Amino acid sequence: MALNTLAENAERLSQRIQETLQEKTRDFTKTAAASYLDATDLDRPGELSKLLNSASDREKLEGLKRVIAMISKNRNASAHFAQVVKNVASPNLEIRKLVYIYLLRYASSEPDLALLSINTFQKDLRDPNPLIRAMALRVLSGIPVSAIGSIVALGIKNSAVDSSPYVRKAAALAIPKLYQLDTTHLPALMQTISVLLRDRSPLAIGCVAVAFNGVCPDRLELLHQHYRRLCKMLVDADEWGQIHLLDLLVRYARKMLRRPSDGKSQTDEVSQDDEEDGDAQLDPDLDLLLQNARPLLCSRNPAVIMAVARTFYYVGPATEHHHIIEPLLRQLRVSEEVERVLLEDLCLIAARSPDLLRSYASRFYIRARDISPVKRTKIRILVSLLAPDNGHTLLREFKDYVVDTDDTLVGDAVWAIGRCAQIVPETTDSCLAALTMLIRSSNDAAVAGAVIALKLLHQLQSTGSHPSSSKSLNVVSALAFHFDGIQNPRARACILWMVVQEMPAGLIRVEPWAPDILRKAVKSFKDPASDVKLQTLTLAAKLFVVASADKTIQLLARYVFSLARYDSDYDVRDKGRFLTSLLRGVAGGVYKQEGDEDKEEAQEGVVLRAAQVEHVLFTGRVMPQGEETWFTRFDTLGTASLITDQALPGEELRKLPEWPDEGTDSSLRDTEDELPAAPFYAGPLPVRMPGIGNQALGSRRGTPSNAMTPVVLTPGGGSSPAGSAPKPGIAKPQFMDLDDFFKSEDEEDDDEDDEDDEDEVEDDGETRGNDDRHIDSQRRQAAPTVAFALPTTSRSAPPASRPSETQSDDPSSPWNEGSKSDGEDSSEDESEEEEDAFLRRG
Repeated sequence: MALNTLAENAERLSQRIQETLQEKTRDFTKTAAASYLDATDLDRPGELSKLLNSASDREKLEGLKRVIAMISKNRNASAHFAQVVKNVASPNLEIRKLVYIYLLRYASSEPDLALLSINTFQKDLRDPNPLIRAMALRVLSGIPVSAIGSIVALGIKNSAVDSSPYVRKAAALAIPKLYQLDTTHLPALMQTISVLLRDRSPLAIGCVAVAFNGVCPDRLELLHQHYRRLCKMLVDADEWGQIHLLDLLVRYARKMLRRPSDGKSQTDEVSQDDEEDGDAQLDPDLDLLLQNARPLLCSRNPAVIMAVARTFYYVGPATEHHHIIEPLLRQLRVSEEVERVLLEDLCLIAARSPDLLRSYASRFYIRARDISPVKRTKIRILVSLLAPDNGHTLLREFKDYVVDTDDTLVGDAVWAIGRCAQIVPETTDSCLAALTMLIRSSNDAAVAGAVIALKLLHQLQSTGSHPSSSKSLNVVSALAFHFDGIQNPRARACILWMVVQEMPAGLIRVEPWAPDILRKAVKSFKDPASDVKLQTLTLAAKLFVVASADKTIQLLARYVFSLARYDSDYDVRDKGRFLTSLLRGVAGGVYKQEGDEDKEEAQEGVVLRAAQVEHVLFTGRVMPQGEETWFTRFDTLGTASLITDQALPGEELRKLPEWPDEGTDSSLRDTEDELPAAPFYAGPLPVRMPGIGNQALGSRRGTPSNAMTPVVLTPGGGSSPAGSAPKPGIAKPQFMDLDDFFKSEDEEDDDEDDEDDEDEVEDDGETRGNDDRHIDSQRRQAAPTVAFALPTTSRSAPPASRPSETQSDDPSSPWNEGSKSDGEDSSEDESEEEEDAFLRRG
C-alpha cells in the first residue's frame, strides 16, 4: 500500500515538473522572439540571405522576422528585396503575411521588381483569407506604376463589394492612392465611392470618408441619402474613422443645412434679420448630428474630442458651446504634447468667446515644469480672459511671472501687465507703478518689455483713447534718465519716440533732459539698429525747430544729419535728406555755415517757412512700426497651422464653407428605410359597388385567396386594444368579441354551399340549368354589370362555355330566358339576402 502511494506521488511530481518545464520553455521562446528588436547583428554577412533562400519554412520565417525587425529599427533592408519577393506565393500563411508587410514598405521604392509578382497579387485578391485579400490590394495599390492602374481599379471595384468589412476598408484606402497615380480613373472611382457609401459596417465607413475627402471633397450632394445613417454610425465607428466622419459631416452641414437661428457660427457675423427670426427651431438634421456627436466627448482619444469640439463650435448654436469646454480642459492632463496642441485651440476660443473660459482662468496658471511655448500660450489666454471682475487677480499673477528665470516668460508677463492697464482702466495706476519699477531691474528682458509696455500706454493716453494719467511726463523723464542702461534696440527706439511725442507744437521751453537724451543717442549713432537712428533724426529735427537759437542743439543736429548722409541704410539716408531739405526755412537751415556746395544745394527746391515746418513735424501722431502680433493669422480650430503659424499642405480642406441662405430640402435626405411602415390592419383602398348598395368594399382583385382582412378579437364587452381600431376609410372588422365570432360559424357553414354554387354559376354559367338557379340567372342579367374579383379566387373567372344546341333551341333554357327577361320575377327579399351574404363573405 505504501509502495503504491509513493508511486502515485512520484508520478504527480513528474507531471508538475514537466508542466513547469513547458511553461519555462514557452517563456524562453517569447523572449527569443522579442529579442529581434534588441539584436544588433540581424544582418550578419551571408546568414540572412541563407535563411531567406532556404527550403525550410522555419528558416524562411526566421529570416523574414529579422528583416521586419530591421525595418522597425529604421535600417535599410531593400538589398533583400528579390529574396523576399520570391516567397510571396508561399503556402505558409505566416510567411506570406511577413512578405506583404515588407512589400508595403518597399514596393514604392522598387516598383519594377514588385511588378514581377503582380500575378500573385491578383490571385491573392480571390484568396479565402480576408487578411490576404486586403494586404494584396494594399500592396497592389502601393506600386507607383500607372500602367497597372486598370488592374488596381478592377481590384478596388471587386473588393468594394467583398463580404469582409476589412477588405472593403482596404478598398476605400486604395482609392486615393489610385487617384493620385492616375486621375483618368475618376468616373470609376466615383461609382465605387457611391457603393461604399452604402456600407453599414462601422469598421469601413471611416475609411470611406477618407476616400471621399481625397477624391471628391466638393461633391457633398452625394451624401444626401447617406447623411442620417452616417450620423447614427458615428458612435460605432473606430476612433480615427470618427474624426474623418465628423470633418465630412461638418462640411456637409455648413453647405447644405440651415444656419442655427440663434446665431452663431463663430466664423460668421449674424445679421439682425437672423436674430429677429421667429423660427428658433434647430434644423432636425443638424440636431441629429449634434446629438450623435455628443457621446464622443467621453472618448479616450484627444483627437476625437477635438473633432467633436470643432463640430459644436462651427455648426452648433451658441447655447451648446459650453459642452466642449470641460472635455477639452480634461485632456490637458493627458500628456505634454496634447496640452501643447489643445492650448492653441483654447487660445483661439478665448480670443473669440472669452465668456466660455473666464470661469476657468485658474486652470491656465503657469506651472514651473511647463515648457516655454506652453507658458507663452497660457499668458495669451489669460490676457484674453481679462475683465473688470478678475483684473486685479490676474495682475498679481502677472507680477509673479516677472521674476521667473525664463526671459521669454518675463517679457510676455511685462507685456501682459501693459495689456491689463489697457483692458481694465481701474488697474492703470498699479500697472504704471509696476512697469516703472521694472525699468530699474537688472533683467534686460524685463526692462525692454517695460519700456515697450509704457510706450503703448503713453500712446493711448496721447491719442485720447484711454484716460490720461498725470504721471505720464514723470514716466518719460525716468525712461530718459535710464537710457544709457537700456541696450535693447527696440526699447531705445521706444524711449526716443516717447520723448518726441512729449514735444507738442507751440512748445515754449524744452525739458532739460531732452537735449541730453539726444546727446546720448548721437553718441551711439554708429550702432546698426535702424529704428533707433530714425527716431534720433526725428528728435534732432524737432529740437532744432523748437530751440533753433541754441548753439549746442544746432551742432548736435548738424552732426547727426552729417552721419545720416553717409549711413549704410538707405532708409536712414533718405530720411536725413528729407529733414535737411525741410529745415532750410528754419534759422537758415542745418548747413547754413557750410561751403559753396552746400549753399548751392540750399538754393535748390522750395523753402518752407518756420510755421509750415512746425506744422509738418508736430501735427499727427503715427504708430511706430514693428508692433508684435500675438495672435496667429490662422483662425480654424483643429489645424496644425495654429501651431506652426504657416499654411500646411492639405489643410485647405479644413476650411469651412459659408452657411447657405436657405438650407436644402430635408426630403433629399429621406431614405426608404426611414419611411413609416404601413399598419398591419391596413387593407386596400375601398371601392363603391354600384347596384349593390352604398357599403364600401375592399378590392380583392389580384390578391391571394388567403389574403383576408385580419380579425382582432377581444374579450366580450371589452374595448379593442390600442392601435387595433381600423382607420377611417378601412373596412371595420365584423366581429369584435369571441361570442359573436363562434355564433357566426354555424351561419357561415350554412352559406358555404350557396356561395360555391354562385361561384360556379359565374364561372360556368352555360353548364348550369337547374331550376333552383333559374331566377338568380335572370336577376344577374337584368342588373347592371359590375366587374369585381371574389375573395376566394386569385385570378379572373374563366370564360363561360358556349351553350349546347339543345340548350339554345329550348325556349325554356335559362340562357334564352335570360335575354328576354328584365328581372320581372326577381324578389326584393332575395336580393337583400344576396347582398347580405356577399357582404359577409367580403
